[in-house]
Amino acid sequence: MTASATPLVEVEDLRKHFPVTSGVVFEHVTGAVKAVDGVSVAIGRGETFGLVGESGCGKSTIGRCILKLETPTSGTIRFDGRDIADFDRRETLAFRRRVQAVFQDPFSSLNPRMTVEEIVGEPLLVHGQETTRSARLKRVRALLDVCGLPARLVDRYPHEMSGGQRQRVGIARALALRPDFILCDEAVSALDVSIQAQIVRLLEDLRAEFGLTYLFIGHDLSVVRHISHRVAVMYLGRIVEIADCATLFERPQHPYTRALLAAVPVPDPEVERARPAGLVKGEIPSPMTPPPGCVFHPRCPLADESCRRAEPALRDLGGGHRVACPKVGHDIAVPVP
Repeated sequence: MTASATPLVEVEDLRKHFPVTSGVVFEHVTGAVKAVDGVSVAIGRGETFGLVGESGCGKSTIGRCILKLETPTSGTIRFDGRDIADFDRRETLAFRRRVQAVFQDPFSSLNPRMTVEEIVGEPLLVHGQETTRSARLKRVRALLDVCGLPARLVDRYPHEMSGGQRQRVGIARALALRPDFILCDEAVSALDVSIQAQIVRLLEDLRAEFGLTYLFIGHDLSVVRHISHRVAVMYLGRIVEIADCATLFERPQHPYTRALLAAVPVPDPEVERARPAGLVKGEIPSPMTPPPGCVFHPRCPLADESCRRAEPALRDLGGGHRVACPKVGHDIAVPVP
């Protein structure tokens, strides 16, 4: 199945600012952490949309806002054409059935006091599906089979399984209510490399079989490149580049995207030693006080005075490739390490 141009999830000018307070008895708001600061993306039906960037850039906050686990400071999130902020209680319950999540650490995301049968069957019980235990058990066993797990694991507890098996249980739980959209928040980063490949293949197979749509958040560029149709690169709460997967990795345009790709290790020691030093200097500014203009300009090798004055908008380079930098374009070919 190929990705559809019809968006399932639309995020428009999303901002999420967390207040910073001081004082013990009488709290005073002294500032705000601008975790997400004006992000707009659209995720097509059946698409795997990758979201990458350094830790703390706001990737997970976007996911939590889409799942209604956080309330945006401003902006609009539409699911299947409807603004999720307008959902009443009944519509929110239906929305919860259609969106699910697979989290980073499969051990902490599973209740250690519940068996696999109880973990995977709990969404069915909460939402009034498969009301008898025998029906739930049959459904749980079917879900385990789909996720490549033997039915005998139904009586196991999380600590009795490997990391890969626990993550498969988390995926089975996410599939229990037959969702349309799954947020994969660093879903493979806590696993061994060989297990990562198995989980990624499983996610791809499930997307093709059930017509799922993924938001795949990660920092491992090789994994994101393998699984995604399109990729957005975030820096300090903003998207700096977005393109289809092949274009982004073969012809990156934004200096930050180039720096991320240049930081990927090369398995040949001689090639690695011959590579130039890092393209980015300094530390990430505080999200409480982001720099004016382009947020990347304090670390950017191309920055000049104009970058300090105006915040660049995402500029269309054609073919859905957009970049938030006026100094780059398709006339510049950038070798990928």
